[in-house]
Amino acid sequence: MPYHRADTSAQADKLSGIVEESDLYEGFAPHVETSEIKTLDFYNLPKQTGKEPALRSFTEIQQLLQQNKKRDVKNILRENSWPINSPIRSQLWPALCAQHLTKQNMLDGFYWEMVHQVFGTTELSEKPIMLPAFVDATHCLPYHLTSTGRAVADRIVNVLGYDCPDITYSPVLYPITSLLLHFMSEEEAYLCLAGLVGSKEKTFINQTKLQHEVTWKTVMQIAKKHTKSAIAYFQRICPGQKLERVFMDWCWWILAGLPFQHLVRIMDCYFHEGIKVLYRVALVILNLFHKECQSNNEWSPDNIKNDIGNALIKFCKKIPVSPAKLLHAAFSIRGLSTQYISRIFIKTEMLLKSRSALNSGSKQLIKSRSSDNLPTSQSQVNIQMMSHTLTIREHFGLPGTTNFIKTWTDRQFLFTLWSWLPVRITMYQPVLLYTTEEHGCSLTTFYVRVEQHEPTLLMIKTCNNEVFGAYCSSRWFERNVKDDKGQRQAYFGTGETFLFSLYPERAKYPWVGIEGDRDLGHSSELFMAADSKMITIGGGEGQAIWMDENIRFGKTDGCKTFNNPPLCPSGDFEIRVLEVYGFVGV
Repeated sequence: MPYHRADTSAQADKLSGIVEESDLYEGFAPHVETSEIKTLDFYNLPKQTGKEPALRSFTEIQQLLQQNKKRDVKNILRENSWPINSPIRSQLWPALCAQHLTKQNMLDGFYWEMVHQVFGTTELSEKPIMLPAFVDATHCLPYHLTSTGRAVADRIVNVLGYDCPDITYSPVLYPITSLLLHFMSEEEAYLCLAGLVGSKEKTFINQTKLQHEVTWKTVMQIAKKHTKSAIAYFQRICPGQKLERVFMDWCWWILAGLPFQHLVRIMDCYFHEGIKVLYRVALVILNLFHKECQSNNEWSPDNIKNDIGNALIKFCKKIPVSPAKLLHAAFSIRGLSTQYISRIFIKTEMLLKSRSALNSGSKQLIKSRSSDNLPTSQSQVNIQMMSHTLTIREHFGLPGTTNFIKTWTDRQFLFTLWSWLPVRITMYQPVLLYTTEEHGCSLTTFYVRVEQHEPTLLMIKTCNNEVFGAYCSSRWFERNVKDDKGQRQAYFGTGETFLFSLYPERAKYPWVGIEGDRDLGHSSELFMAADSKMITIGGGEGQAIWMDENIRFGKTDGCKTFNNPPLCPSGDFEIRVLEVYGFVGV
């Protein structure tokens, strides 16, 4: 259960100067291993003169927050270098995050009710728990948390994943959770995360793969303008290395590279201003690294040219400036306004989305089937670029051949699926209508984006990497069509509908009536059904595919309509990605 700090308020308000790191670590939560937290000596850190202004107290900042004087708060956070062990953060960070909270119904005990709902108990399990699919297992950074602290972090991200099913990819969420837990209780950390994730005015944490990709490409575009010399230097010494590979890991320069003292001071500003703080810090890191490359043999071209990305993270671990100097440089960058960053972000997002859309200037149909009865290279690129379901990255552990196997699998899945489509449909250009990766997990959104298209191709990738789906011959809007008596149809669709499985087994399950004209009964014509709570494909002694209203959980059974086995071994499945494709011009 949570712990509470009864006396941190008085400690925080009495704080009026630099506290030596050798003092007691009163500012940290009990699930922190404080003995590992060291001070750093910086060769360019000026000595204290004793005339520095007193650090601002939490009470002063709280009053400004209540008066909505956000600019004043911003300036204080940038200028006040509270020591690493200051008790002020136990109040400051929750207050900063609370201003972004949109769910005002989180009453006392809400989090623990959620914990009990997810785990059946509020007791912390001694066994490891499985993390949500949106977590990047290679970057579950605990910093200085104890084993208990790590277990608490695991539990928080699980509860957040349960409460926020729209989060589909968020590698930075776990490290942010760990950082919060250094200064507050489990419940407080969860409420902070809820504020950051739910913020409408500012971006703090990316929650989909699209957002993640747009963000690192935005950083790259900004860097090309604001760190021109550094970019030109890297391109000159590594002409064969793509710049994209370096910037894909930009957030780990900060979260995995910088010393803990630097990271905590960055978070002081980040929790108020948002992700733009990290953008600024990343630019300073690039400039500092470029400067060191020219004066320090450790970062000579021969030492870094094979892996600049890894060299950047190593450099950050030894960064030669203090936290205060790093932030001062970051906030001194001119021409990097929120509006400018937003324009770059939106432009980058539009370019990425345009890859999966038709050229708006061309209305003609694009033939997608080649002379050997396979999709053309153009169609292959279009679909593979859009799809998150056709790629299986796990469980191909052959050293040195992973990329080859992944590419081969993508193509085979695509060729197999294309060969199963009705011939007339392969003459049209596929377009991605809906994906949980971008549009969230909502049946309402699914209908808005999909219901007027006919036919549609439904593709599901489960959390166990099974890939299966259905070709749906009729519009999903037909769920609203009424018969002569004014009753809505329970089922709709035609015999052109079919099921398929792509991984681990490949198989097509057509309508049972396609091979003859004998009467197979009503149960053989239960093709599609849907309402506000679920969608179903196939019926009769079971449902071939059933998904809930949150597009998170589903089940699959054998059914009479398609005479299929369950499409995944367990029958029940959790959805990692759902994608729906339409065909332009049909």
